[in-house]
Amino acid sequence: MKKYTLLAAILLSFAALNCGGDKNEPSGNGKVEVIFWHSFVSSTIPALNELIAKFEKENPGITINAQYIPTGDALIQKLITAIQSKTAPDISWLHSDFMEDLVNADAIYKMDDFIKGDDGISDEDLNDIYPALRLQSSWRGTLYSLPMEATNLALLYNKDMFKAAGLDPDHPPKNWDELHEYAKKLTIDKNNDGIFEQVGFFVPVFPAAGPQGPWMVWQFMPYLWQAGGYLIDSAQTHVMYNEEPGVEALTLWKQMYQEQKLSSFTTDFDVAFTSKRLAMAMDGPWNLPRYKDLLKNLNWAFAPLPAGPKKQATVVGGEYLAIFKQSKHPKEAWKFLKWMIRPDVQAFWAMKSGYLPIRHAVHNVPEFQKYLTENPDFKVFVDQMDVGQAQRPIDYGALEVTQNVSQAIERSTLGKVDIKKALDEAAVKSNKAINKK
Repeated sequence: MKKYTLLAAILLSFAALNCGGDKNEPSGNGKVEVIFWHSFVSSTIPALNELIAKFEKENPGITINAQYIPTGDALIQKLITAIQSKTAPDISWLHSDFMEDLVNADAIYKMDDFIKGDDGISDEDLNDIYPALRLQSSWRGTLYSLPMEATNLALLYNKDMFKAAGLDPDHPPKNWDELHEYAKKLTIDKNNDGIFEQVGFFVPVFPAAGPQGPWMVWQFMPYLWQAGGYLIDSAQTHVMYNEEPGVEALTLWKQMYQEQKLSSFTTDFDVAFTSKRLAMAMDGPWNLPRYKDLLKNLNWAFAPLPAGPKKQATVVGGEYLAIFKQSKHPKEAWKFLKWMIRPDVQAFWAMKSGYLPIRHAVHNVPEFQKYLTENPDFKVFVDQMDVGQAQRPIDYGALEVTQNVSQAIERSTLGKVDIKKALDEAAVKSNKAINKK
């Protein structure tokens, strides 16, 4: 994460280079080629190829050249280099945390440049997109991207392990107390050697300085919200994660983490789940396609995340498509984005990829209604969109705030620092970051 402290400075240094080349210049075969960078997981690539083929069939004058970059971290670094050399793609898949730096570098278009143009979309279509996704597509109230798909977190569990532990496999934990209770019953030291051969619930604690630090914070967010808290106040004057709800949420995580001795357990929860060493974990719909084969010998299911003391909530996220000002084909790039959010296309993409649709109108597509009936695990994620939340905007210092939260989680679980102390010290650093204009 330290490299991101230099990101804005690097991008701003080269903002003057962001003017595009000749617009709408066709390729040698007479078709316009739109370069699209992404970091979709490998199991999603076949679905992406089908999606692109469908678009190209409907738009025979346009070719989408999808280029895979292995991780989101590598992608943002490649974007930095591309902006410097004036070789940015037409479209790139982005995490919302990168929006601030790209906007400050004047690297990406405002969506209003297209939405309000001759080939725009209506307010009705725009407002049909889930509010949490519109929020994450924006920076300082201005839309700079559009969501390509949605995700959230649900509870993956092994029904046979539930039965063996005397738990009802059709009654997954509904609240924090049940989650904690079930985790204890499902954590087993079979030969009394002090090592648990089976763990009840995977608490996703990773090294804060590593690439999974932000992923850990993203999974922590629902617990903070379920306890009635927020990461930051709505006016962005101070962070709030060190208040009582944050302490309560991190206390639950720390208790389960230490009781199950997870510091000596693998961090590859899917491997542990597949090998029947883990009974419950949080996971997203993106893994459903691969689980059909990977978990075919297990009796598994998804359930909504257990509710906290204040409410039920899950974290909503996604990947967002932005059009770069260096694009030679902004009109064609916009045509792909506009096509991508069409209800029938979103239904097709969701059914093929395992990601969730970004808008309500997809529920009216007959094929999608049938798909939900036939795929109850996927339906769990779709239904949870109604209780999904997105992080409140952090206009300045978002990456530093995420890093500070991840450090507090790590220090209090692995380092055994007092929870309130760890959160308070992180909050001091975060408040300096968000107020540094």
